[in-house]
Amino acid sequence: MGKVAFIFPGQGAQFVGMGKDFYDNFAVSREVFEEANESLGMDIRKVCFEGPDEELVKTENTQPAILTTSIAMLRALKEKGIDCDYTAGLSLGEYSALVEANALEFKEAVPLVKKRGKYMQEVVPIGKGGMAAILGLEKEKVLEGINSALSYGVVEIANYNSPGQIVISGETEAVKQATLSAKERGAKKAVFLPVSAPFHSSLLKPAGERLSEELNKVKINDLKKIVVTNVDAKPITNKEEVKSSLVRQVSSSVLWCDSVNTMLNDGVDTFIEIGPGKSLTGFVKRIAKSQGKEVNTFNISDISGLEKVVDFFNKEERN
Repeated sequence: MGKVAFIFPGQGAQFVGMGKDFYDNFAVSREVFEEANESLGMDIRKVCFEGPDEELVKTENTQPAILTTSIAMLRALKEKGIDCDYTAGLSLGEYSALVEANALEFKEAVPLVKKRGKYMQEVVPIGKGGMAAILGLEKEKVLEGINSALSYGVVEIANYNSPGQIVISGETEAVKQATLSAKERGAKKAVFLPVSAPFHSSLLKPAGERLSEELNKVKINDLKKIVVTNVDAKPITNKEEVKSSLVRQVSSSVLWCDSVNTMLNDGVDTFIEIGPGKSLTGFVKRIAKSQGKEVNTFNISDISGLEKVVDFFNKEERN
């Protein structure tokens, strides 16, 4: 077996009830939810387990909820003696990766991402911006579609998720026109995403500036794991790079496809997605296939997923 990467999902992966099975079965997971409640001064556990959905999908709740759930699952996995060489996360998931790498303390990261969510929502009024996924169209054609829609407002590439899936973001009418252009250019599908702001577009630069002020108050430690960042798709080599990377991330494209390729090229062949949802596992499979590489992929969004990972590592040890 080659190297192992822990990868963490971002906003959109949340669901009511996430993490409850871990809370009920693992003391280390319960401690994470209790620590989050204390740091936030609110019952994020209740939001995760009971919702209602309209509370969970509020950006300033979603972000700490996903971070808390991911770390609760991570702690249960690590208690089983399983560790990683590399770590990365999609957008918000990068905070989980930085907690795993010891760069951020969990108790400081949770209120930080709540503020991040609040700032990202506040800079663009609801209804003024949006995002859409473009499926089955190469990057050059997506960019042509974007260029044809710029007269309607700001629209940019937000995420390079995997071969055949690119997400665009910007002002609502410009995004709508860019999706129409993408379809004309042969996109298999163009789907508006259920998000409340145009994440990872230049419209969010003011949110990054506000986040920068909050990051100045947070202690950033030396990294104990290799973290591959969204904005550069390269490993962070020292703690001085963490803050600028997180600030730029708010309004920059998420280079997820390139980030996975970086890990593949560095010898990672086992990817474990930790947190709600399963989208990153699908992206990794498609990216690896496009490179002609075989990988082991796992998803831990419930206890059965954890058990599959433990079984796999036990078999590897015996071999």
